[in-house]
Amino acid sequence: MFRRPLEFLNSLPAHGDLVEIRLGPLRAWVACHPDLVHQMLRDTRTFDKGGTQYDRLRLLLGDSVVTCPHTEHRRQRRLVQHPFRPSRVADYTELIGVEAQLACRDWRAGQQVDVSAALLAMTTRVISRVLFSDSLDAATAGEVRRCLADVVRGLFLRTLVPVDAVFRLPTPANRRYRNAVARLRTIVDGVIAERRRSARGPGAVPRDDVLQTLLDAAREDGDGLPAASEQDVHDQLITLLLTGVETVSLCLSSAFGLLARNSEAERRLHAELDAVLAGRARPAPDDLPRLVHTRSVVTETLRHSPPGWLFTRATTRDTVLAGHRLAKGSMVLYSPYLLHHDAASFADPDRFLPERWLPGQAPPGRQGAMIPFAAGSRKCLGDAFAMTEATVALATLAGRWRLRLPPGPCERQRPAVTLGPRRLVMTCELRAGRTAATPAHGDAPTLPADGAFRAPDARTAGGPGADDA
Repeated sequence: MFRRPLEFLNSLPAHGDLVEIRLGPLRAWVACHPDLVHQMLRDTRTFDKGGTQYDRLRLLLGDSVVTCPHTEHRRQRRLVQHPFRPSRVADYTELIGVEAQLACRDWRAGQQVDVSAALLAMTTRVISRVLFSDSLDAATAGEVRRCLADVVRGLFLRTLVPVDAVFRLPTPANRRYRNAVARLRTIVDGVIAERRRSARGPGAVPRDDVLQTLLDAAREDGDGLPAASEQDVHDQLITLLLTGVETVSLCLSSAFGLLARNSEAERRLHAELDAVLAGRARPAPDDLPRLVHTRSVVTETLRHSPPGWLFTRATTRDTVLAGHRLAKGSMVLYSPYLLHHDAASFADPDRFLPERWLPGQAPPGRQGAMIPFAAGSRKCLGDAFAMTEATVALATLAGRWRLRLPPGPCERQRPAVTLGPRRLVMTCELRAGRTAATPAHGDAPTLPADGAFRAPDARTAGGPGADDA
């Protein structure tokens, strides 16, 4: 499970639909059939957020919409769901496209670039503007990015190893993790405090971001629900930062790596971008419905390499699943990666075939097997935002650049709490008919003079991720 987790997970369906495994001194069950996974995800009263994964995540995220128990979920979701409305996601197309252009602004033909780092920086800027407008300067945003990387590296073992004493040892890795968590919290608390101060000052300008939405909720008590507490504001922002940065950057990194190994899929993507964008540097909201193959590339990447690859639940009472009696407190795991790579659900599961998802095609897999954003009442709040961000960024970057893998063996996937390449170095190749010069007027990547992004609606932000956030 620790040395070769993906291979281990893929071996389990041969042993049945529900397989018992051991994690150190603990016993756990893995649901290997999509019907069982959906049974769990629909019955949140019995299969609640729990197990070592969520126990450890609560130490970082608090009782946020991702980690809270079933009894708290309705209040938490209603607190943050308004900014995630799919009907408003198109308002962020401009922001995402501009940030994608800025991500590749300094690339040159023949240059080797760390694509993973560039995309992580891009998604950090996007979610920072969605959450905080212009409250994070470039240096602080870079610090957030580094802290998130250290947190993610440390979370995988913490969510599966049940022995707390291991993580109290003063090892370099444990110190990096603790320091990153502490610094992340300090940054977020500082942004909250500064926003409160500026809101009280003369001539204060209302902000159209998630922070303002949460601060407004902290002053209101509507719809029969308690107002947001100070801790709610902090926990939700930490959660949206963690889930809103790395998941999309990993999806995009995986997509470029897969496209570089699949020339036909890459050719079709470039042909669509040439036809739809017609020489423009980035898509407009009206272009999104026509980026059919581009979206299929994103969807197939989420099937092939889902950033959220393993989750846990804990039973709140004695129950029966797949004919097995599970005692109260049993830990049950499910893996989107396992379901997405089961040959009983998807033909040629290890092949990257975006055409599976094109309109008019037969259903590509067993019903319910595709769950990159979970399902049921705790399905990801930001799924529409995540799909739009990945589609717009992919279209913007691939519209100008072809990214080639250097010769030699590819980096083996090393899952952490999320899955995807963390150091993908690729060679830039300017596509035919493109220039590396500054784009024409109207395509240049610019934001308002103060660096802020303001959506048309004050409550339109979102954050991507999986399993509720």
